[in-house]
Amino acid sequence: MSILGLKKKQPKTFKVKVITMDAEMEFSCEVKWKGKDLFDLVCRTVGLRETWFFGLRYTVKDTYAWLKQEKHVLDQEVPKDSPITFHFLAKFFPEKVEEELVQEITQHLFFLQVKKQILDEEIFCSPEASVLLASYAVQAKMNFLDMWEEKITAWYAEHRGIARDEAEMEYLKIAQDLEMYGVSYFAITQNKRDTDLLLGVDAQGLHIYSPNSKLNPNKSFPWSGIRNISYSEKEFTIKPLDKKKDVFKFYSSQLRVNKLILQLCIGNHDLFMRRRKVDSIEVQQMKAQAKEEKARKKMDRQILAREKQMREEAERAKEEMERRLFQLQDEARLANEALLRSEETADLLAEKAQIAEEEAKLLAHKAAEAEQDRQRLEVTAMKTKEEKRLMEQKMREAEQLAVKLVEQSERRLKEADHLKQDLTEAKDAERRAKQKLLEITKTTYPLIAAYSPPPAPPEATDAPYDSASSRLDFKDSDMKRLSMEIERERLEYMEKSKHLQDQLKELKTEIESLKLEEKIESRELLSCLSGEETQITVRRN
Repeated sequence: MSILGLKKKQPKTFKVKVITMDAEMEFSCEVKWKGKDLFDLVCRTVGLRETWFFGLRYTVKDTYAWLKQEKHVLDQEVPKDSPITFHFLAKFFPEKVEEELVQEITQHLFFLQVKKQILDEEIFCSPEASVLLASYAVQAKMNFLDMWEEKITAWYAEHRGIARDEAEMEYLKIAQDLEMYGVSYFAITQNKRDTDLLLGVDAQGLHIYSPNSKLNPNKSFPWSGIRNISYSEKEFTIKPLDKKKDVFKFYSSQLRVNKLILQLCIGNHDLFMRRRKVDSIEVQQMKAQAKEEKARKKMDRQILAREKQMREEAERAKEEMERRLFQLQDEARLANEALLRSEETADLLAEKAQIAEEEAKLLAHKAAEAEQDRQRLEVTAMKTKEEKRLMEQKMREAEQLAVKLVEQSERRLKEADHLKQDLTEAKDAERRAKQKLLEITKTTYPLIAAYSPPPAPPEATDAPYDSASSRLDFKDSDMKRLSMEIERERLEYMEKSKHLQDQLKELKTEIESLKLEEKIESRELLSCLSGEETQITVRRN
């Protein structure tokens, strides 16, 4: 029995990693796939329809190459790693970005690639152009750069409100005017022994540069002026359309680089010719759709701008209403404080009036008692001449005292009337202050109901509140003045009462001295008079 050798089973798929300018993707590809199959899969994944600008680039030894679409992927010189890494990049650049780039995703990928080349200094850019480009980059992606920040910020302020796709397009429109935009450079020699030169391939044609200058070409061959480009091993021949001009030949020593140069020449020339023909139906449809989409986005932005403006106006109106509400609440608070001060003042006036009334009653009572004493003394003085003389003298003094007491009583009654009048005026002021508070409360109630709980209503009162009374507020100094006046009048009253008491005591002493000389029959009357005077003194104290 023989054992047959088993062949190793070949895998049916292989792994691929594709890196775009803003994402990484991995795919499982069939072995039989061609470059076009993988390229179409990537384009469908990113949603790209303008496929003719792009390609899949991979690294091979010390250079790079583009994946050929007509050949199988694994039959090309792709890396043997797993997964195989490709970069999805723009292979050909438009002459006029605004006219040729239709899709927003196409525009975005170009923007990211050109921005990276500028930041990596693969494309030379002057400082002023860098500032302007950076301002559009900031608008497209809110990310400030450290250098030239002040100028970038100033430009950015002018771009405020521009949509991302518009900012990216403006960026590309400026970038396309840079000398190194879209140019692929290769080292060449004009003949096998001459000094090195640089070949530049872009959408405009072929350019020959000095090795130390990639900005200004020594010689250019536009695609419209080239009749034929031939390639034989390491030699390239450019034949001008004008047969009178000399044929230009150059050499490149690397076979892979020569193939890459030829690919770029063919692709750029094809696109050059394509631009000068009528757009295909597919491109026309894409442009129409893009135009409609831009119009729709513009309308949406206008609607959003109007809504934002309306919100800002509403916020300003709300702030103004809140400010007005706070102002009215302050006015209501001040009016309420004025009302409280008016009430306190009215209470003080009422207390003062009550004290004056009591003083007037007491003085009237004392005047009546003095009149009774006068009458009793008049009766007692009738008994003897001496007693009569003495009693007449006492009568005159008592009469004078009674007159004084009557005058003081009348004065106190007048003061009480004045205090009653002041009390009435204070109550009127209080009524007008309450009326003003009610009016302010009614004015502010709708605003207060919308933003805060209503303030406590003023306490019920017999009189309405008048707006003019808020200006008649009594200050703390007025309160103190009234209190001092009341205290002063109390002291005057106590002093006068003491004086009257002293006079009555003196009168009592004199009467008691008379009682020693009077007869036994007058003792009973004098004793009664002394008892009454004692009662008056007790009540006064």
